[in-house]
Amino acid sequence: MLMNLQGSSKLDLTGQKAHLHFMTEQVKNNDVSVVTLGCRLNAYESDVMAQNARLSGLKSAVIINTCAVTNEAVRASRQAVRRAKKDNPNAAVIVTGCAAQVDPKAFADIEGVDRVIGNAEKMQPQIFNGLMDDGEPIRVNDIMSVTEHAPQLLSGSNMPDEKLQSRTRAFVQVQNGCDHRCTFCIIPYGRGNSRSVPAGEVVAHVKKLAAQGYKEVVLTGVDISSWGTDLPGTPPLGDLVRRILKLVPDLPRIRLSSIDLAEIDDVLLNVIKHEPRFVPYLHLSLQHGDSLILKRMKRRHSREDAITLCRKLREARPNMAFGADIIAGFPTETQAQFEQSLSIIDVIDIAWLHVFPFSPKAGTPAAKMPAVPGNIIKTRAKSLRAAGVAARMRHFKNRTGDEDTLLVEKDGFGRLADFTPVSFTPCGAKTGELRPVTLTGYDSEHMNGTLD
Repeated sequence: MLMNLQGSSKLDLTGQKAHLHFMTEQVKNNDVSVVTLGCRLNAYESDVMAQNARLSGLKSAVIINTCAVTNEAVRASRQAVRRAKKDNPNAAVIVTGCAAQVDPKAFADIEGVDRVIGNAEKMQPQIFNGLMDDGEPIRVNDIMSVTEHAPQLLSGSNMPDEKLQSRTRAFVQVQNGCDHRCTFCIIPYGRGNSRSVPAGEVVAHVKKLAAQGYKEVVLTGVDISSWGTDLPGTPPLGDLVRRILKLVPDLPRIRLSSIDLAEIDDVLLNVIKHEPRFVPYLHLSLQHGDSLILKRMKRRHSREDAITLCRKLREARPNMAFGADIIAGFPTETQAQFEQSLSIIDVIDIAWLHVFPFSPKAGTPAAKMPAVPGNIIKTRAKSLRAAGVAARMRHFKNRTGDEDTLLVEKDGFGRLADFTPVSFTPCGAKTGELRPVTLTGYDSEHMNGTLD
């Protein structure tokens, strides 16, 4: 495998995964570890950094790819940095990612940190060449000045048996940055303005992934709905998806990491309706169920827009499942407005709910708005999570008895195209293969199945 990846392991950072839905994982490249907090985009970029570290000959280092989505994410990032130095006292500690981009000095001041590099710098192929010898503790430039097309794609290897990525499904970064300014969000200041990868580069990369045997590709970015707005002719995201499916006919599955409800274009809707290789699942950047709160968030959809769109998507694809992010306790949120969020879970029938208790980020407009008391935020978040569990159980119940196909993530576990997790009796199933399965039951976390 490329980068000599030895698998990934979850890091216990005070249980934030259940509350914040940002992941933590660690991959090893010889004696260099890359610890990832945050989104799937960060995970992809960690693979790129691991590749670059290997090619540059970096030795004895831990790279922490931080997250800034909430205050808890920043706290967990700082904790991961301290733990990295404690567990690896003789290794260099290099910090990067969104939290480091937004506040590089705060991370540089942590005892044991050797270098802090920005989100643009971390993707430069030569960044690790001589990094520990240059004497510059902070290498972070103005992210808003970055205008080149987004990201370096994984370049692969001359070895035919080495794979481009360490994961079962392959991630392809097609876009970076965000042109919108939601009042609660700090991420544009960590990622910069929107930049797209030209379609030709994306297709060529997906072809390479399919040739290596990946059965599923996930298109990812900060705001992938805005893909193409900075390219000649401003093509919509649907054009990119359609082109991939046409030019890579041997790719069984394609999915999007998440999507803004305001930007599902007609081409994409047509692809969803007619192309079975586009998985019947969308993760929606919903954020709330009340139109006035959505307006105060500076979102570009209303409650009615969300309901209408999901109805249209299910008409196009009756087996479509939805995931969604919802913020609990946004400033000024009344009990009635909270109940609108609670009710939209059932109205849309959201199978996978990710709840974020509101946490003010310095530098965002929402931080200056009238706050909801912390105990009320906690109570509302708990109620949303309970409703999310009930919705998931309903989804599992409705799927019991179905025959479907799962992507094996490890022997004994896989996921359906609609992202339903399925546990099965280990039987020697190979990681990364597609297998027929009959769904026989469920528990609180996943469905049970029998491989055919």
